[in-house]
Amino acid sequence: MTIQITQSKKNSLSRRQFLQLAWLGSLTILGAQTLAALWRFIQPVSASGFGGVVRAGKVTDFAPGSVTAIKAGRFYLYRLDDGSFLALWQKCTHLGCTVPYVEGEKQFHCPCHGSIFDKTGVLVGGPAPRPLDLFPITIRGGEVFVDTGSPIQRERFDPKQTTRA
Repeated sequence: MTIQITQSKKNSLSRRQFLQLAWLGSLTILGAQTLAALWRFIQPVSASGFGGVVRAGKVTDFAPGSVTAIKAGRFYLYRLDDGSFLALWQKCTHLGCTVPYVEGEKQFHCPCHGSIFDKTGVLVGGPAPRPLDLFPITIRGGEVFVDTGSPIQRERFDPKQTTRA
């Protein structure tokens, strides 16, 4: 009879073993969820938003001399008085802060470190090393498309950087 009791104790799961398995199972699930979230985070951005081609709107939607924030593309679309366009990245060239446009002063002001840029993105003052970066613009069928996946660094404003409608 002693042999049977010993065998049944060997086949049963002790409380300590159960808790070890429960902890191991919980940690395995937590690790799998962490890896799934990390995998999703490192996936490239879809081409329909920032990092791809963004439809800004119709040419007629933008009045000459206007600066319009395009939130989906993280850029400002400036239509110059001659009707041509510039797509200016909102990212400050100093440390990457988002630079808002101040309509009353017709300038971009970096709220973090005080860099100031004019309507064409040219540096007026502050610690930024160069003007705001541009994005290439394509106009097809009366619509403005901006490629946010190809930023253009520049040292100054040149009218050749604009895109005519």
